[in-house]
Amino acid sequence: MMKNSLLIFLFLIGINDVFSQNKDALMGKWLTTSGDAQILVYPTGGKISGRIVWLKKPNDNAGKSETDNNNPDPKLAERPIIGLEMLKGFTYSNDGVWEGGTIYDPKTGKTYSCKISMINPNQIHVRGFVGISILGRTETWSRVR
Repeated sequence: MMKNSLLIFLFLIGINDVFSQNKDALMGKWLTTSGDAQILVYPTGGKISGRIVWLKKPNDNAGKSETDNNNPDPKLAERPIIGLEMLKGFTYSNDGVWEGGTIYDPKTGKTYSCKISMINPNQIHVRGFVGISILGRTETWSRVR
């Protein structure tokens, strides 16, 4: 009886370790589908966020840093794209899925609801949508090594 209880206890600890590793699997740098940007995903305030840390084309035609010029808020339109927080408010919901967050698209200046799913340790599906998830678009991002 004692041996069975010990085995069950060790099994439950092992399962807990597997799940706690999965919730952190999203952390790190990801290359967008187009290959134009790298996003650093990190924990912040108990949630998950992501910031643009690299652009394939960091400067405009005049040689100045690319800015968020498509943002509808004139105060934000001059902020640089590099350093821009584009993923906000995600929480780990179950094995390999992060939900409840938003994604900002600097190409359009729009913010969408978003869900992120782990395909494998080196690929994720990032789905932006309006209203319900079925009304959206999915991109596949790859981990940067």
